[in-house]
Amino acid sequence: MHKIISFILLLSIPLMSSCLIWQTFNYDSLVDESKLIENQQSSWVDANKRLIAGIAVLSSAERIEKIAKNELGLVKKQPEEVLQIEIEEDNGTD
Repeated sequence: MHKIISFILLLSIPLMSSCLIWQTFNYDSLVDESKLIENQQSSWVDANKRLIAGIAVLSSAERIEKIAKNELGLVKKQPEEVLQIEIEEDNGTD
């Protein structure tokens, strides 16, 4: 009986070492993958910041007014030049 237990313990040492090596390799692979994903995320965040800044520049009131005036020949109307018309809905009840 003692020989069987000794034999099992002796066989378990290489098995445990193999498991430890495999686990270490797996951990290193996951760390590398995590770093790649973090770098990709950082690149996407930077690209989004640039796009948001571009949207802010392109949608600025000054830029739109300049394009309307210079390229489209539009003129901004004064409030007193604007006529507002309201149409009331006819509910059919008089």
